[in-house]
Amino acid sequence: MQLQDIPQIKHTDSNNFFLLCGPCAIESEDMAFRIAERVLEITNKLEIPYIFKGSFKKANRSRIDSFTGIGDEKALEILAKVSEKFNVPTVTDIHEVSDAAKAAQYVDVLQIPAFLVRQTDLVVAAAKTGKVVNLKKGQFMSPEAMKHAVQKVKDAGSDKAWITDRGTMFGYQDMIVDFRGIPTMREFAPTVLDVTHSLQQPNQSAGVTGGRPDMIETIARAGIVNNVDGLFIETHFDPANAKSDGANMLHLDNLEGLLTNLVAIRKLVNTL
Repeated sequence: MQLQDIPQIKHTDSNNFFLLCGPCAIESEDMAFRIAERVLEITNKLEIPYIFKGSFKKANRSRIDSFTGIGDEKALEILAKVSEKFNVPTVTDIHEVSDAAKAAQYVDVLQIPAFLVRQTDLVVAAAKTGKVVNLKKGQFMSPEAMKHAVQKVKDAGSDKAWITDRGTMFGYQDMIVDFRGIPTMREFAPTVLDVTHSLQQPNQSAGVTGGRPDMIETIARAGIVNNVDGLFIETHFDPANAKSDGANMLHLDNLEGLLTNLVAIRKLVNTL
C-alpha cells in the first residue's frame, strides 16, 4: 500500500514519516477547522504527508454518561468539509458493519478500533469499501497476530491495509509499547505508532481514562528511530476541556516543536 493511493496525499519526501493527526472526536466544525489548519501549516513546512484524524462517534466508552459525539451525519459532514477546505485526506473510526459504507462516503481511511480488530465482519466490510483500512493492534494481541487481520483485508479483495500499534496492556491500568513489534508488523503492512493512545492509563475505578502526555516526545522519538512508517497523534488547542481523551492528548501549541525534532531524527536515521 502506497501513500499515493490516497487521494490528495502530498508525499514530498518518501523517506519521511506520514502523520495521522487531529482531535480525538469531532466536537464542532470550528474546532475541526482550527486544528486542521494549524496542523497543515506545520506539516507543509516540514514536508510531512498529513491525514486529518477525527472520530465521528465514540462507541467505546467506560461510562454511559461519557461523550459519544455530536451526531453521526453531522460529524461525518464536518470531516468531508475538512477534506474539501484543506485538500487533505481524512481518517475516522468505525464500530459497526453498517458504519463502513456510511463513513466511506466521507473519508479516505477507515480505522478499526483496537478492541474490534478481530471482528471479521467489520474488517471485511471496511475492506470491501475500497478505502484504506487502518487496523489498530489490540491491546491484548501480539505483533505477530496482526498478520491475520491484514490477511482478512486481503482475502476481502483489498491490499490497502495499515497496522497501528497503540500499546499493550501492562497490568490493569497502564500501557507499554514493545518496540520489538514494529519491524515484525512492518513485514505485514505499513506500520503506524499511535503515540498518544499508547500513553493512556485506564482508570478502572472512576471510569475516566488518564494519561502521560509528558511522555509523548519520548515515545515518538523511539518510534522514529525504529523506522515506523507513520505516527498517530491526537491534538487539541484546549486538552483540559476536550470532550474525549484530553488527558493524553498533545497541546496543539507543542506540535510544531515535536514534529521538527522528529523530522531531524528521521533524517539522521536515514543516513545510518
